[in-house]
Amino acid sequence: MHKPYGYISQFITDNRRKKLLLGGLYNFAEGTMAIGRLDEKSEGLLLLTTDGKMSELIRSSKFEKEYYAQLDGLITDEAVRKLEEGVEIGFEGKKYITKKCKVKKITSPKFPERTKKIRDERHGPTSWVSIILEEGKFRQVRKMTATVGFPTLRLIRVRIGKIQLGDLKPGEVKELDSFSS
Repeated sequence: MHKPYGYISQFITDNRRKKLLLGGLYNFAEGTMAIGRLDEKSEGLLLLTTDGKMSELIRSSKFEKEYYAQLDGLITDEAVRKLEEGVEIGFEGKKYITKKCKVKKITSPKFPERTKKIRDERHGPTSWVSIILEEGKFRQVRKMTATVGFPTLRLIRVRIGKIQLGDLKPGEVKELDSFSS
């Protein structure tokens, strides 16, 4: 599915807070779960399953995850190099050095406007990068780009393994017959 901005990657909640849940977008089969998560402010490809073993496999480092990130400012070649080599971020209260990954500058992708406006050019320029990871720590991409001085303004997961977001529109769901890396 293409998870839209503003939704959390859950189907039920403890009702203490009003949140938009994926279950409100589509009539999913009982027992459906998200494979990995995208935070409330992130968008893009989210695989869903009723198979816990499949979820564990896809979340492993055997599958690349590709993200497009819109950054505050024009990212430098030095910042790209640092991201590729690994940067120190906080994870579960400890310091963590991210694994090597692939990063490249890209032109602005043609995604629909986000439901909540990011900001306009009066606040300075932005740039886009593609980041390909084989891991996925809590808010990792956001932490990585902030560490090198270019905070993430918009984050869209575009690929998991060979499965591409393609032209799915926000909130749209497409069933897959099978999945392979």
